Amino acid sequence: MPLSTRTMAVQPSHLTKSYFLPLFILFITSGISTTHAACSKMDQQSLLSSFDIASSSLNWSSNDCCRWEGITCDMAGRVTHLLLPSKRLKGVISPSLGNLTHLTHLYLSHNILSGHLEAGFFLSLGRLQILDLSYNLLSGELPLSPPPSCIRVVDLSSNQFNGKTPSSFLQRAWNLSNLNVSNNLLKGQIPSFKCSYSPFVRSLDFSHNDFSGIIPLGLGNCSKLELFRAGFNNLLGTLPSDIHKARALEEVSLPSNKLSGTIDENIVNLTNLIILDLNFNQLSGALPLHIGKLSRLKLIILHFNNLESYLPTSLMNCSSLTELNLGYNQFEGDLSVLNFSKLTKLIKLDLKNNHFTGPLPISVYSCKSLIALRLSSNDLEGQIQHEILSLKSLSFLSLSYNRLSNVTGAMKILKDCKSLGVLILTNNFLGEEMPDGDLMVGSSGFQNLYIIGLSSCQLTGKVPVWLSKLEKLKGLDLSFNRLTGPIPGWLGTLPSLSFINLQSNFISGEFPKELCRLQALRSEKAATQTRHGVIELPVYYQSVNGSVTRLQVKYLSNMPTLIALRNNSLSGNIPRDIGQLQLLQELNIGFNKFSGNIPHQISNLRKLEILDLSRNHLSGEIPASLSSLSFLSSFSVAYNNLQGQIPLGTQLQGFNATAFEGNPGLCGSPLPNKCPKKSPGDSDTTKGREDAHDSGNGIPWLQISVSLGFIVGFWGVCGPLALSRSWRYAYFEFFSSVVDRFVR
Repeated sequence: MPLSTRTMAVQPSHLTKSYFLPLFILFITSGISTTHAACSKMDQQSLLSSFDIASSSLNWSSNDCCRWEGITCDMAGRVTHLLLPSKRLKGVISPSLGNLTHLTHLYLSHNILSGHLEAGFFLSLGRLQILDLSYNLLSGELPLSPPPSCIRVVDLSSNQFNGKTPSSFLQRAWNLSNLNVSNNLLKGQIPSFKCSYSPFVRSLDFSHNDFSGIIPLGLGNCSKLELFRAGFNNLLGTLPSDIHKARALEEVSLPSNKLSGTIDENIVNLTNLIILDLNFNQLSGALPLHIGKLSRLKLIILHFNNLESYLPTSLMNCSSLTELNLGYNQFEGDLSVLNFSKLTKLIKLDLKNNHFTGPLPISVYSCKSLIALRLSSNDLEGQIQHEILSLKSLSFLSLSYNRLSNVTGAMKILKDCKSLGVLILTNNFLGEEMPDGDLMVGSSGFQNLYIIGLSSCQLTGKVPVWLSKLEKLKGLDLSFNRLTGPIPGWLGTLPSLSFINLQSNFISGEFPKELCRLQALRSEKAATQTRHGVIELPVYYQSVNGSVTRLQVKYLSNMPTLIALRNNSLSGNIPRDIGQLQLLQELNIGFNKFSGNIPHQISNLRKLEILDLSRNHLSGEIPASLSSLSFLSSFSVAYNNLQGQIPLGTQLQGFNATAFEGNPGLCGSPLPNKCPKKSPGDSDTTKGREDAHDSGNGIPWLQISVSLGFIVGFWGVCGPLALSRSWRYAYFEFFSSVVDRFVR
């Protein structure tokens, strides 16, 4: 598969408004010293018994625990605030902590605490208002005893809590405002929540767990609820029918579940809504006709559903939108009839993989803030217009899999998009000529381009010379075209290039040795200098031989490193210098005309995951050193002229027999044909050959030893004669000639 763009589940940017701002204020103000009595001896002993101070970064040396770091006391010397985030605390949360009966604020986040919470954890903490145990290694089930009625904030996120949430856990939390149990292993149904008992609830986060079943009713009674998250679970059913009654809602995030049904028209009653994220579900039907009433919406994330029909024109009234992602649905209609000019704050627009028709919508170019635009995999037609240059901040552009024409005109315009970093125009311009020559030579455009995809366009011509000036280019995909000529050596001079896909063309010549000098594939230091940056919309990549699960790339540092020259007419030997590309993950040069031996230097490519040398004219044996490629997950040398035994006791034997078929001279597991048994003499000879090979200098020591034996015998017979000067000279000449013959 060529380089393509596909969106996967991505957490949207969160609200700028923080629901935990009160916590921050409490944290700061708690450090203000007040006059108090000496610390309670019982509280001091409880603190010392509760934590492993030696392994932490705490300095608790004073005799008065009220003066210890992170401790605040009341006037009577009783501990009320325990604020110890990021202090490298280890061990379990001791039951001794329950002796701090006056404790109101407990912050232990971002430590290394482990173990279970006692079933009666809350029983003696009757005054607790704030509990933050987030970002630890706590496990087990949640405490059976419910939090005290005065509790306001419970944050247990990013731990390893499991099991079902007790139905009693929230029944007495009459003053609860924030609950966060995200990023755990909790299962069962999301606990029913009756805001009539807890009228102050503002934030509920159940995301990244294993909750199942339907979302319980009751949210409609939460008049102050502003944030509801339950994404990345296994939730079923429809959106709660009463959710539109929670008029204060600002965020509804339920991505990556199995929700079905439609988006009710009543959702437009949530006029405070800022984020609507329902991606990766099974929702169907059309968008609400009057969705434009949600004028505060900033994010609409609905990709990977079964939504259909035309986009309502009222959608263009959502003038606060910064991101609109409707990719991977069944939407249809002529995009050019929609007026995008009102969406002046739009930063990302992704309509990939729908059924939109018509020309490229010129009104999109009025969205001056656009950074990322993806309209790929639709049925759009026409040409790229000069108006696109008004998008001064455009960094990501993907228009692949449409019916665009005039590739030369497109590249001539786009080279002046100064901010452009990703350009993917796959499967357009069918049968046209690759732009090059006077039009592009001498151009200073594309200086910020780091990914370019022009695959599957059936373009003719050669690899264009203007690419040689793109010093930031990291990924080049010209696969599935009709390019001819050799692979230009100057590709090896591009300092950032680490992804080259030229498969399925008509390229000829040899594997250029210059490619073995790619700095981004040779030096970790050079590669690190080119790995910074976020890709505005995820690029989805699949291995060229389709044997590896498709990979979502959101950061340049995650981009695979590969050289894919499969299915061309390349010939000659595989250069030994290829062993210098130590950061290469995929080498696919199958379906060519390469000959000679497989260079054992390939074993230097320690990060190699895919190696395909199939359907060439390679000969000799499979180097046993290839077994050192411990990350190899896909391997093929099928249909060559290889011979000998497949290296024994190596991971190479773990691959399917199809990886070796078509080589009549190969034998041994996993092939069905067994290798012929060797006689003892053959074995010794073979061992002698192996020893000679292992010595690394090519000297046949076995033959030399035989010759030396002959010489010793000769000396025994002719020793007396060697006393004469002339015989000593003759003997020396004979010895030297024999040794010289074998060494050479």
